Amino acid sequence: MSFNTDLVVGVLGGGQLGRMLLQSAININVDLKMMDPDPNAPCSTLVSDFKVGDLEDYDAVYEFGKQCDILTIEIEKVNIDAMKKLQSEGVKVFPQPEIIEMIQDKRVQKQFYKDNNIPTAEFVLTDTRVDLEKLISKFPAVHKIGKGGYDGRGVQVIKSKEDIEKGFDAPALLEDFVPFKKELAVIVSRNEEGEVSSFPVVEMVFHPEHNLVEYLLSPAIIDKSEEEKAKQVATDIIKKLELVGILAVEMFLTKDNEILVNEIAPRPHNSGHQSIEGNFVSQYDQHLRAILNLPLGDTRTKISSAMVNILGEDGFTGDAKYEGMDEVMKISGASVHLYGKKLTKPFRKMGHVTITDPSLTSLKKKIEVVKSTLKVKA
Repeated sequence: MSFNTDLVVGVLGGGQLGRMLLQSAININVDLKMMDPDPNAPCSTLVSDFKVGDLEDYDAVYEFGKQCDILTIEIEKVNIDAMKKLQSEGVKVFPQPEIIEMIQDKRVQKQFYKDNNIPTAEFVLTDTRVDLEKLISKFPAVHKIGKGGYDGRGVQVIKSKEDIEKGFDAPALLEDFVPFKKELAVIVSRNEEGEVSSFPVVEMVFHPEHNLVEYLLSPAIIDKSEEEKAKQVATDIIKKLELVGILAVEMFLTKDNEILVNEIAPRPHNSGHQSIEGNFVSQYDQHLRAILNLPLGDTRTKISSAMVNILGEDGFTGDAKYEGMDEVMKISGASVHLYGKKLTKPFRKMGHVTITDPSLTSLKKKIEVVKSTLKVKA
């Protein structure tokens, strides 16, 4: 079968994920067109066809999408009705809009796990903050807003009655607090033919205050049985969804050695950035292969790797200045990826550093050097 490089592939979103997807698209001579509400988005000057538009506006998404053969996303906050209309008119929309719609609402997402026997923490639905007063017996627990949460926002730990005021006065869910040993992620992909492939499990370490991934290790330091269980759960989810594209599955490894699904994201994900240097195929290559219905690539690990997020320093807002770049670029195996964001603000994702090293001890030392050296200030 011949490969058509003239296909028009549209991407809703033009941020850092789109930027890295574009780098993979260039390698196979596929032109991407992108739309983002920010005229200064990281992809704005990199694609020949960049449109400024509201991703949640029906008309903007519909007009953009009807010029495409294939439409995909790099963010979930998009207009579902427009995507459904485009799909009905013959545009291939991957991931499918019904799946994005389900994932947009954490309440519906959790119910999907329950209905499909996918292991996840127990939960109850809440409609207002007042509902939490009836659920004190479940504390400590995690309150998650149904719609609109992103990058750690929309999540509150409720430890006691005094914390109720931190809860959300909107449709949400209260999830049992999971005593876990590690937070893991598996990126799994599926093409139109139904071929499924998963990347090795990665281990995520979160910032203690801001619920953002601080760094990750790939592959995760877990038992073989735990790795197989995590990959099987991820594979089970993507098959049940029949999703075309890439799916990031965030999980807890509990103290009882069980795997519980936390959340899923139907797009390239922060937990897969290291695959650019650390695996035979990157998550961006794989997403394109999946939506173009090409054979999926070899996801095996080439070398142990880590990814350190470059976040804006607390207390600094303004034009970004990078301190410590010379020192980091002297580190063997370190690859710096900056996202092209001119403005820094506290804890904004400005880039990441991938570190490769065959020695886990050396890898961990390099992680600490990068974390303490590279700072984004204004």
